[in-house]
Amino acid sequence: MKIWQVTPPAAMVNSIAEFFIRYGVALLWPGDSGRWSPDRYRDDYALNDWITWFAETMAAGDAILLRTGPARIRAVGLVAGEYSYEDRFDDVHGLDLQHCRRVRWYRLPQDYDFGESVFTQGRFSCVRKATVREYVSKFLASPPTHWQEAPLPQLPEEKPSLVKVPAEMEAIVGQAQDLTGLFCDQQNFGDQPAEDELLAHFVVPFLRALGWSPEQIAVKWRRIDVAVFSSLPRIPENCRFVIEAKRFGAGVEGALEQAKGYVNTLGVSCDVIVTDGIRYRMYSGKEAFKSVGYANLIRLKQCAVELFDQVKKK
Repeated sequence: MKIWQVTPPAAMVNSIAEFFIRYGVALLWPGDSGRWSPDRYRDDYALNDWITWFAETMAAGDAILLRTGPARIRAVGLVAGEYSYEDRFDDVHGLDLQHCRRVRWYRLPQDYDFGESVFTQGRFSCVRKATVREYVSKFLASPPTHWQEAPLPQLPEEKPSLVKVPAEMEAIVGQAQDLTGLFCDQQNFGDQPAEDELLAHFVVPFLRALGWSPEQIAVKWRRIDVAVFSSLPRIPENCRFVIEAKRFGAGVEGALEQAKGYVNTLGVSCDVIVTDGIRYRMYSGKEAFKSVGYANLIRLKQCAVELFDQVKKK
């Protein structure tokens, strides 16, 4: 039996790890290149070795660890199925994670720390460290063991695509779809755009398309990337929501804590939007920052309309 480790991206380690456990999966990215197959050219995947190991070398019955740091794991699992390519995971917290394995996870009461760095760098790899292998062997042989044959959780339903883009959003959606591929082409584009560039070219036009006027959109106001006001004057009591931006593709959920800090400093109850210019997630200030809407401008689902309606100036 081989032992593997899979690692969510650092900026979203908690949300992605909980997603894996909830649905009984291990997912690998990038997935937009398409389903893995042995006859694909090596250049089809920038991370070909990882995906090949995941799809071809790993086998049902192998052990897998859900890693949350160089020395920590959150869950121990057993691989429960063959490789599959699942379109339903084309946008998990902004990541294309279509490469899929079903896993029976056992979530530890708290993250286990080996006390020293025991994992190699990389989002997926085989684990050969003797201390880790000994831990896994003892863990699998110790009660409780019922989880090792428990039914797998049901996979989430695939969210339907948005058939018709609202007229007011057509221009900004078209721009996002035209430019995001170029942003990833370092040879022809150069360095990816900085946060301020994303604010100028995407976030402010996004707000303008949804009816907000320039005087209601404050950029870099009191250290906040963008603050949107329901009315003038631009004071905390009139703040409708704040927006925290991260660099393109960095994972927007990682910006929530920083945005909550800004809201707490303002001393008002307002909503939060986190974005990388392309992906927008909204949290309700009145509901303990519960997620209440999500849209990805280059992969629009029906649910995006709900976010547009919530952000739109009433």
